[in-house]
Amino acid sequence: MLKEWRQRRALQRVKPGDGRELKRFRWWQQFSRGLFYLRTADATGRWTVYAVDVRHGQNQGSGNVKAELYVDGRQHAVCRLPAVFRVEGGTVEVSMSGFGLKRCHYVTDEGDEHQLTPDPASAEGRRANLARRHPTLSRVIGCFSAVVLATALVLLVSQVAEKLTEPPEIAQHVGALTAPVHLSVWMNIAVVLVTLAASTERALRLRYSRLLDGGAG
Repeated sequence: MLKEWRQRRALQRVKPGDGRELKRFRWWQQFSRGLFYLRTADATGRWTVYAVDVRHGQNQGSGNVKAELYVDGRQHAVCRLPAVFRVEGGTVEVSMSGFGLKRCHYVTDEGDEHQLTPDPASAEGRRANLARRHPTLSRVIGCFSAVVLATALVLLVSQVAEKLTEPPEIAQHVGALTAPVHLSVWMNIAVVLVTLAASTERALRLRYSRLLDGGAG
């Protein structure tokens, strides 16, 4: 019920496009732009190519990032994220986390979901190409990213719990908790940098967990 309400609200935010031509992806837009494609056929067999273009590099933290929907290379609609666009046979849902896109999926009227195909020149496209060419290496990298975020979450929770139970009035009721590991300033900086890299890697695959990635963001 809540999901349907959010979808209706998102559809109401969609504005018509101006018909401008879709610009091709440039190499310097690796971490400032997301570009994804969807190819569908209608009942007559006519194929339509949809493209979702998200420029998030400069205004990601503003809450005003917009997704642009292109139909056969022309801008058809624009919507502030999270966005839902009506397309042939279903909808395209687009949303992002603090590290990049976390969702760019085609949801059919029957409820099936398919992630859109990233532009080969984009960072997401290059990561997808790595997964196709070296699936084992890709799985190892993905597992490493998840382990890094899980470890960072445990460290964060333990340190916060220690701080919260330090006051005597709290410690006498619940006991003083001690974090199992105390990191130096430089180690904390290293953990932050590795966590950022892991979160970015997962964003390139549009992987998102509210516990892992939400905590990191």
